[in-house]
Amino acid sequence: MQTFLQYTILGLAIGGSYFIAASGLVVTYTTSGIFNFAQGAIAMIAVFTYWQFRWGWNWPAPLALLMVLGVLAPLLGAALYQVVMKNLRGTSEVTKIIVPIGVMLGFQALATWVWNPTSSTPRQFQKFFGPNAFVHFGSIKVSWHEIIAFVIAIAIAVGIRLLFVRTRSGVAMRAVVDDPELLQLNGGRPERLAMISWAGGSFLAALAGILIQPMIGSAMSAGQLTLLVIDAFAAAMFGRLRSLPRTLAGALVIGITTTYVIAYFPSKWTWASSFRNSLPMIFLFIVLIVLPQDRLRGATVLRLRERFRMPSIRTAWIAGLVLMVVVFCLKVIMERTAVNTLTLALTFAIIALSLVLLTGFAGEINLAALSFGAIAVIVVYHFGTTGSGSDARTTLWGILLAAVVTALVGAVIALPALRLRGLYLALATMAFGVFVSRMVLTERNERDIFGLKFTIFTAGQLTIPKPKIGPFDFNSPDAFLFLCAGLFAIIGIGMVYLRHSGYGRRLAAMKDSPAASATLGMSVVRLKLSIFMMSTAIAGIGGVMMAAQIGTVNSDRFDILLSLSLMMITVVGGIGYISGALFAGIFLIAFVQMLDLTLKKFAVDYSSIEAIFLFFVSVVTVLPATIGITMGKNPSGAVSEILNGLDQIKQSKPLVITLVGLEAAIWALAATDVITNWHFVILTMVNLFIVPVVGGKVLLARAMRGVPKPVPPELVGIDRPFTFDDLAEMDRALDLEGVVVPSAGTVREGATGVSA
Repeated sequence: MQTFLQYTILGLAIGGSYFIAASGLVVTYTTSGIFNFAQGAIAMIAVFTYWQFRWGWNWPAPLALLMVLGVLAPLLGAALYQVVMKNLRGTSEVTKIIVPIGVMLGFQALATWVWNPTSSTPRQFQKFFGPNAFVHFGSIKVSWHEIIAFVIAIAIAVGIRLLFVRTRSGVAMRAVVDDPELLQLNGGRPERLAMISWAGGSFLAALAGILIQPMIGSAMSAGQLTLLVIDAFAAAMFGRLRSLPRTLAGALVIGITTTYVIAYFPSKWTWASSFRNSLPMIFLFIVLIVLPQDRLRGATVLRLRERFRMPSIRTAWIAGLVLMVVVFCLKVIMERTAVNTLTLALTFAIIALSLVLLTGFAGEINLAALSFGAIAVIVVYHFGTTGSGSDARTTLWGILLAAVVTALVGAVIALPALRLRGLYLALATMAFGVFVSRMVLTERNERDIFGLKFTIFTAGQLTIPKPKIGPFDFNSPDAFLFLCAGLFAIIGIGMVYLRHSGYGRRLAAMKDSPAASATLGMSVVRLKLSIFMMSTAIAGIGGVMMAAQIGTVNSDRFDILLSLSLMMITVVGGIGYISGALFAGIFLIAFVQMLDLTLKKFAVDYSSIEAIFLFFVSVVTVLPATIGITMGKNPSGAVSEILNGLDQIKQSKPLVITLVGLEAAIWALAATDVITNWHFVILTMVNLFIVPVVGGKVLLARAMRGVPKPVPPELVGIDRPFTFDDLAEMDRALDLEGVVVPSAGTVREGATGVSA
């Protein structure tokens, strides 16, 4: 009985902390319509900042709490809304999901930069009033920290309930997300109210992080802290982002259940710890499936700012051929390490194609693409290789088996989630990804089920050899590079064919309005299930290629945060374009690594300003997330901007010839070792970004030569004389064409006015 009470009290305290974080999600979602995926990252930043004030600089605890909870956290939330979140009005659900994810990844990179995890300084985070501050209730010992956490949770539940129901400001906050224009007409200030709610949500996230960190007893880690508060998502969804009493109940159930696992699971169950860590995500998935969801949308959202255009089949074939030529030309001049980096980037681009197919074409969301890649890698490791040592190869049948198994797993996940859409589906796939990271990829011990012995993730790492398909051996780096490039091109062309087919048009219709599609006789269930299976199969193939390129992979290669980064960069590139997937792979792997190596090389070459270059090396780690945060201003992605620029360039053949000719000359100089690869990169950037701008201005100036500079209508008669055409234009504008006007002779050329 003592054990039961002890762990029940601990569970109530942890559940109370979960509720505080979840209530912050409810507040921000209720007032802005944006689900704050960065809630865990805000809590993590607050925990590290509090540690810095309290133990790093030895501030008194009340002053440190006042600074973090009373000043920094609310300011951070208000600034987030003003700078980032308010730009998301009129964007799609995908953009509203990706931008907060970008904020989360940015905060995590920032924390890793400021508080280096490899530092030798231990970071101990103690409970309030110290580790020995307990209250005894008979034989039960309860810390003051746990009591404070539970009491604060109850107080916040009552306070927020009264705010939303009994106060004018609370009702106005709830009205912001429904109809901000109507609220404004009634004297409300929607932007101000939303900003205040985000400040309050950030305060609640910070408070939850400070309360829960010492109760879990683990070392401070940016990634673990971020995911720890993400566990509160299950509680928020139990209340359907509206009901605080149900949110509190869900949080307490999660907290108590996780502590009971520690108390009552036998110690010989080596998987109990992983199961306990996975429980909140299991709850989240179950809650999303069981609770009633919103009905199918009956109308298409016509005011979205995203615009994508699908290339023709002919253009797709030309683009695939150009890709292979470019890869060949780059292979000629690149070093071996650069070839490996480019190959790895292409494997990530293949995984990103699964996101383009699922999200860009069908409007469904998968935040765990690399988790499906991990499943495919496990299948290939156990059933898809032949030979041993340096003669080991991955077989074609192994790759196909991995794709089939991954598609079936995708179907298993998609079947219960078929009625989910948008945010709910994103959270369901994220829950699956975290479950795979915490439960599946940590299974390194031998298991015995019905006499069958097996190990899922042997010794914490899996070795995947390069494939051999029939007589073609792709073991060499160059051959594998062309295999990955060709695979990307073939899958991409196939996706263009699919999009132009009747099936693709049905996908587009389902993306716009599932209800209308069902009304017209389409099987929405079949469409969702089939597209999810195809998408996960592509992700599985890309995961196998990625593992084969690396050689030996550990669980970090399939981390959920890496899946989120890939999704974010794909949306940044353009989730509706095949080239958006290529952009994601090249940017996330090749470009960031190239920039990092370049800055480190400059730091060595110019040692007098080494600190400046090393500073920018740290900035590079935050760069991908920073770009993701800007999606609210350009929701169609970078590829749209590139295509618009290419359309202008293609209108001038001299400019196209100049651009291609200069690039060919730069490549020839690099191929003959006249210039180094660093110079090749710099000159290529200059050619691609400066030549079109300068050339366009020159051509425009030449075309406008001899054409008089246009004068605004209000300055006619001041900057230049009136003409008969001006009078005729004014007559048409004023609907005076039937009125007798002065003859042309009454208009004196050179005069600044009209004489009667």
